[in-house]
Amino acid sequence: MSIIISLFIIGISLSMDTFSISLSIGTFNITRKKTIFLCFLVGVMHFFMPLLGSLLGNKIITFLNINVNFLLGIILLFIGIEMILDLIKTEEKYFELTLFNMMLISISVSLDSFSTGLGLSAITENVFLSGIIFSTCAASFTFLGLLIGKYSGEKLGVYANILGIILLIFLGIMHIFK
Repeated sequence: MSIIISLFIIGISLSMDTFSISLSIGTFNITRKKTIFLCFLVGVMHFFMPLLGSLLGNKIITFLNINVNFLLGIILLFIGIEMILDLIKTEEKYFELTLFNMMLISISVSLDSFSTGLGLSAITENVFLSGIIFSTCAASFTFLGLLIGKYSGEKLGVYANILGIILLIFLGIMHIFK
């Protein structure tokens, strides 16, 4: 039972960045279909990334010498800049959340679960259970962030969009210098 509680705590902590990003994205007029699809993608990535991390992680990171935080920071900055451009070029409160953007978002917020997968075997041998727990937490926090972001976007208008963009860029810079 304590293993499951530990996995939920890890799952919640892994979902904090997806919550923040979803809060930012939710301030734009995102359709219900895209909301559900983004939650699904984030959940799927949070299921598979720890599995990949536990299977291949050490070999890939050592071989390619990848700094996961730097990569995440660059992706978040890219999305933030794209959101700024969308805000400037349209008078409507609308951010074009394309399939490519959704894939970038879901991969970038799942990179930390990949690195968590490296040490997952020290916590549990049941990697599939941890993937299910991480997936559920991430999809739920994504939905919650999008919902709260949409509500604040309706109440605060363009100021909520700007605040969301600032938060996204701040997270990107924070990850680059981590």
